[in-house]
Amino acid sequence: MHYTYRTSGVCSSEINFDIEDGKLHNIVFTNGCNGNLKSIGKLLEGMPAEFALERLSGITCGFKETSCGDQLAKAIKIAVGK
Repeated sequence: MHYTYRTSGVCSSEINFDIEDGKLHNIVFTNGCNGNLKSIGKLLEGMPAEFALERLSGITCGFKETSCGDQLAKAIKIAVGK
């Protein structure tokens, strides 16, 4: 299933991703640190959604209370109904 999440408090404005059989696919961030966010997508491709949720939750960016990774974790949490 495809998901779109509007981020808050970070440089990226949106995250699009798919979850198929509990695994993440096609993670694409809109705006933000292009190279770093492409890397997150590549590293998590095919990984269990729960793995990403556990690893990315609570990561901050500089003085912000969240990060693009944390925002992805929030999106996954909504997508899997937690």
